Amino acid sequence: MAEGDENQALGLRERKKLRTRQRISDVATALFIERGFDNVPVAEVAKAAGVSTMTVFNYFPRKEDLFLDRIPEAVDLFTRAVRERHDGETPVGAVHRLLLGLLDQRHPLAAVADRFVFFGRIVLDSPALRARAREGVEEVENALATAVAETTGAPVGDQRPRLVAALTVAACRATFMAAAGRLLAGERAEDIVDSHRSYVDETFAALDRALYG
Repeated sequence: MAEGDENQALGLRERKKLRTRQRISDVATALFIERGFDNVPVAEVAKAAGVSTMTVFNYFPRKEDLFLDRIPEAVDLFTRAVRERHDGETPVGAVHRLLLGLLDQRHPLAAVADRFVFFGRIVLDSPALRARAREGVEEVENALATAVAETTGAPVGDQRPRLVAALTVAACRATFMAAAGRLLAGERAEDIVDSHRSYVDETFAALDRALYG
């Protein structure tokens, strides 16, 4: 097989894997919304998606990851924002810019979309999902600390990157939860976009000043 054909075959296989992963996640989400996370076994998800239970676990190591399937994406987005930030831009500024971009896209990680209400209620109703969500936040924070350390040349043992990551993630969580709370209370996404953007701006501007002057 020529190199070009081999690369094309690899590309096709990767796209097929992505489609399979998305199909499993979509089926699982629909079932969880209909009946609740704790009431749907993985075997039922597999059957509805037309795959084996083993295949489900190949894509999603834990049942919770079927629903909280964007944790790896969050890790990637946050670390790339810091690693590829603009000249003169602080890590906090890079994450601030990322959040505004996600808000403009109405990305699920921004929480500002009417469909988030279904997601939020399912998470709140499941102790297992709440625990996994907390773990996901820790994963983002750990990855962010590494990215800050590597891109700022921090010496080994320097705790400042960890502090920057912890405070940045805390600011993200605060703004995310503020939007989520308003939606769960009955407000519409389009009605809170402008004020939420202002809150994100104010929060990250204050954090940037506190950390970098």
